[in-house]
Amino acid sequence: MAETNATTEDQNVPPGRAFLETFDPDEPIPNAYDVPLEEINMVFPQLFARDAIWSYFERLRNEDPVHLNDHPAAGRYWSLTRYDDIKAVDTDHQRFSSAQGITLGSRVGDPLPEDELDIDMFIAMDPPRHDEQRATVAPIVAPSGLKQLESTIRSRVQTILDSLPLGEEFNWVDKVSIELTTQMLATLFDFPFEERRKLTRWSDVATAAPGTIIESEEQRRNELLECLEYFTRLFNERKEKPGFDLVSMLAQGKATKDMQPFEFLGNLILLIVGGNDTTRNSISGGVLALNQFPSQYDKLRDNVGIIPNMVPEIIRWQTPLAYMRRTANEDCEIRGKSIRKDDQLLMWYVSGNRDEAVFERANELVIDRKNARQHLSFGFGLHRCMGNRLAEMQLRVLWEEIMQRFEMVEVVGEPVRTLSSFVKGYSELPVVLHAK
Repeated sequence: MAETNATTEDQNVPPGRAFLETFDPDEPIPNAYDVPLEEINMVFPQLFARDAIWSYFERLRNEDPVHLNDHPAAGRYWSLTRYDDIKAVDTDHQRFSSAQGITLGSRVGDPLPEDELDIDMFIAMDPPRHDEQRATVAPIVAPSGLKQLESTIRSRVQTILDSLPLGEEFNWVDKVSIELTTQMLATLFDFPFEERRKLTRWSDVATAAPGTIIESEEQRRNELLECLEYFTRLFNERKEKPGFDLVSMLAQGKATKDMQPFEFLGNLILLIVGGNDTTRNSISGGVLALNQFPSQYDKLRDNVGIIPNMVPEIIRWQTPLAYMRRTANEDCEIRGKSIRKDDQLLMWYVSGNRDEAVFERANELVIDRKNARQHLSFGFGLHRCMGNRLAEMQLRVLWEEIMQRFEMVEVVGEPVRTLSSFVKGYSELPVVLHAK
């Protein structure tokens, strides 16, 4: 692949209905600067599936960084697209709450459609409940625990990489990204290893749009209830015989042992998605980025010691979760815009991570970038990603082992991206491996 900043976005097409739910996915995406500014709505998933988001976010950062949308289904919400505004809101949990939900949609207490589950999770809580429940499971990713996990991760990475075919095309997402992260999840939950792909399925079902891997909200509900039933059995077993795993910690924790079923399910989904989608999409995104920027791949070959700095740069460049939502607890002002109490605010991490005011050549992968660790992908403040060190460890170990074996992981076709404005990921990445 040639080095490029280009996306798959169509250029010089007249404005279309890109931000309507009835938009035909076969139509070309309109040029960002041809669409009236007030009509831009970044929650449209086709923009992400077709990698057409970048010029839209660039325009919002430059022209309207605190951008209002008022949608009949989702209500009134603001898109924050500049780094400093996102970080300020993310670190101010007193004025901007997570307790009404972390994605765009219904609020806690709103009547739900019949097929939707009323789940609760600690990432969508404010202190003190958030702090108590997070503290229950945090020990599993403490530095002492991670040290013990590294040898397990390395052994599994070696086994996975050594099983891959040389010189033959295969789907990197399935064979490497999903397999490695799912094995890690099975370890963290002490989940039956031979059934580990159930975890992958439940993670995908939890975030999928109807009409993709699920047909309806009813199907989502039924599959997640199967997840709840399975883990309830493990939970009850580990009340009696606990180990050092996430289910045991939830079963034994003072703040979590008496959780209601849908609160238990919510925390399971949080831990499964957090441990699966984010890392796996950074694993795939790193391969894609190094192919798009071959000079950086050359730099890596010349100095594999750069891998610890390359890892946060990959996470910045990929931004595996595109946004998080907060809800205003009071009337306030951001950049002269009047935010009302109960307004929703979408913190577009994916845009803040491409803010040229913070990251020079922000659209490029620069594996020796000096401020790569300042990325927004893990969030800031009390909701900062609990498993960030584990995610970085998996990526670091993977790339250390890749560089021992392969001259190149070559991308040989277009990736298939996730149809979601929340999970920024891939379902297919065709590659061919070239041995050293």
